[in-house]
Amino acid sequence: MPPSLALAYAQAHRPRFLAELKDFVRFPTVSAQPKHAGDIKNCAIWLANHLRRTGLSHVKIIPAERHPLVYASWAGASARPTVLIYGHYDVQPPDPFKEWRSPPFEPTVRAQGLYGRGACDDKGQMFAHVKALEFLLRTAGRLPVKIKCLFEGEKEIGSPSLMRFLERNKHKLAADVAVMSDMSILGPLHPALTYAMRGGLSLGLEVRGPQRDLHSGIYGGAIHNPLQVLCEIIARLHDANGQIAIPGLYNSVRRWSETERDYMARIGPPDEQILEDAGAARSWGECGYTLYERTTIRPALTVNGIVGGYQGPGSKGVIPARALAKLSFRLASDQEPQQVERLFSRAHCPSYASHRPLTGASCVGRQTSAGEPWAPRNAGRDACV
Repeated sequence: MPPSLALAYAQAHRPRFLAELKDFVRFPTVSAQPKHAGDIKNCAIWLANHLRRTGLSHVKIIPAERHPLVYASWAGASARPTVLIYGHYDVQPPDPFKEWRSPPFEPTVRAQGLYGRGACDDKGQMFAHVKALEFLLRTAGRLPVKIKCLFEGEKEIGSPSLMRFLERNKHKLAADVAVMSDMSILGPLHPALTYAMRGGLSLGLEVRGPQRDLHSGIYGGAIHNPLQVLCEIIARLHDANGQIAIPGLYNSVRRWSETERDYMARIGPPDEQILEDAGAARSWGECGYTLYERTTIRPALTVNGIVGGYQGPGSKGVIPARALAKLSFRLASDQEPQQVERLFSRAHCPSYASHRPLTGASCVGRQTSAGEPWAPRNAGRDACV
């Protein structure tokens, strides 16, 4: 079917599509926060009903460890290949709220863009695929291929239920090709074909010291501060050249050919464009690689947050009893999250006295995810900056 017909259908139904997407975005489906469990369940019900109205059959809400999956299929093209469409309807926490120009779960249109948490990760991308299916079913009455849709509500917490579900349902989910509705494009006129991913590993690093908070005027200089120990550990995570300072971490990282790297240099934006998109004045990271290579084919370790001690206005002379950091790895091709976790624990998690005064460190709250997508788009190699 000519693309012009699909675009004409989308234009004719644009007001309805926009209203439906706004309804979708309004659900505060923050999977990391237990208080939103009911919102996520209600969103799954809404999504399942929407898929039924679209014309898909065998629509099911499947309970999971924390938040449900939504499955739908259409098997009318019996002799044709099967396409599996994946997406996620949960979102990351919208904090800090004060940085939002409009409420995160009150979708607002500004300058031809829809602003709201999840509008582009991943409800918007999912919705584009669902609307494409609607167009075909309502105009041609059928799809050119068999379709299976799998939309989860746990992606932003590492998809704890997804692997077990996939293992148990290999035959039901069998497909000739899988399409992930969680990708970026280079611009309105520059679509991208994503052909590789980085994996993900999230760690909580907790340092425990005294049994209770202590007064720094009485114990300062005598009792080590867990927050200081945590900062010292974090300061050792990278070397002066921007590499992750974990022995053995790079041993399994795939080495890409010069042909592949030259291709990436030809088809993507320059480092300057990446800095502009980030709103940053200067870059940082591993020497010998472009910014795009650093964010796609090389691993990264990021400190996502630190909690410890007094956070209120003014000052308080306290040695906190504990301090916590949240870390995330982006893993390059051929790296395994379990192995990276072991290497990290060996290098940066001391085994002594995690529950005793004078502190120790223990890794807690671990979670892994299947991976984050990337689309090829960068420029030539630069020197370390």
